[in-house]
Amino acid sequence: MNSADLGRRVGVPSTALFTDQYELTMVQAALKAGTADRRSVFEAFTRRLPEGRRYGVVAGIGRVLDAVENFHFDDEMLGFLRDQDIVDGPTLDYLADYRFSGDIWGYPEGEVYFPGSPILRVEGSFAECVLLETVILSILNHDSAIAAAASRMSAAAGGRGLIEMGARRTHELSAVASARAAYIGGFDTTSDLAAGFRYNIPTVGTSAHAFTLLHDSERDAFRAQVDSLGRGTTLLVDTYDVTEAVRTAVEIAGTELGAVRIDSGDLLLVAHRVRQQLDELGATSTKIVVTSDLDEYAIASLAAAPVDAYGVGTQLVTGSGQPTCSMVYKLVARASSADPADPLRPVAKKSMGAKSSIGGRKWAARRLDEDGVAEAEVIGTGPVPPELADRQLLVELVRGGEVVEAAREPLDAARERHIAARAGLPMSAMQLSRGEPVLPTEYV
Repeated sequence: MNSADLGRRVGVPSTALFTDQYELTMVQAALKAGTADRRSVFEAFTRRLPEGRRYGVVAGIGRVLDAVENFHFDDEMLGFLRDQDIVDGPTLDYLADYRFSGDIWGYPEGEVYFPGSPILRVEGSFAECVLLETVILSILNHDSAIAAAASRMSAAAGGRGLIEMGARRTHELSAVASARAAYIGGFDTTSDLAAGFRYNIPTVGTSAHAFTLLHDSERDAFRAQVDSLGRGTTLLVDTYDVTEAVRTAVEIAGTELGAVRIDSGDLLLVAHRVRQQLDELGATSTKIVVTSDLDEYAIASLAAAPVDAYGVGTQLVTGSGQPTCSMVYKLVARASSADPADPLRPVAKKSMGAKSSIGGRKWAARRLDEDGVAEAEVIGTGPVPPELADRQLLVELVRGGEVVEAAREPLDAARERHIAARAGLPMSAMQLSRGEPVLPTEYV
């Protein structure tokens, strides 16, 4: 388990059946053909960014490492495969002893990527690598999509606070992964306690409209909340009349009131009115938090509003319209045997459409211009040019089946890496208007 990344030690069940059946049937056929142990190289990449996006964000690497460590078949799973006649006896014997023993390199979490970037490179025997395809893609596609949306929202927020609050809008386990990815992408806190428990992400939350409606009056509700949570709490002021609620909130909590939250209406107009009212009442340090179906475009439209923090739910956990990154996992090189001396041969899918791939075990580097700004994503299969040697992007994650110690890093490290990576892109990367990837991909 990722003790550096987790807030608590949380048991992870085997991930071996988080896969598609054809992974196992391919192993069965390869075992029978005598090709299962051929040295192989698989790479995870995307052929294109989601429409209109300027860059992608790598997230989920820590969860991939957990998934690889926990990828094993127990007796109950093997019994299921046997009872359903999914694979034959020799394959069941192979799976019973399965533990990944190869090597994995990849872009570190928080790094940005572009079309063709070899985000993850998995090396080992064909059988052990192909079994990991589905679980790796399910994690990277989900988490990177959320992190990319979070990054766009973070850029639009311009340094104002961001609260992830989408747990009720997605699967309960996806909610935890979404909060983790959002934190990497620039969000500051989450409302989801499971995410706080597991990943040490700061958690926030006070009350909903139901709490106000529970009481005989808004005044009674505010009094109860302040008595319980203190004057620094955040009071929800749009249940009835916003102006009256703000007046009542300051009367009860005083000018030490922490914040007010607005969850409906014309947020730009209401925020200006509330700020003016708070200042006139002497609550000049009371902050304004806005929620209500926000996305990066809505956040950008509120740049001129006196807003201190944004709470985002549905649009964040669904990738703001792009819930996947369309990453694929392809065999790019293989040997003719398991012998380490047997040379790797590039292999690639040929297609009449846009689904072809480029063969060869790849490296990646980011070339900078004279001002230190990124100008190209450079990908190659041969020697790394000397001028790019210190700009390589892939780092070692797993060696001989064991997670490399340096690959286990606190989540804050990924978050800080993303801030630095995004800052190193051309300024046009921050534009929310539709456009092409901000960096070209060059193959050498």
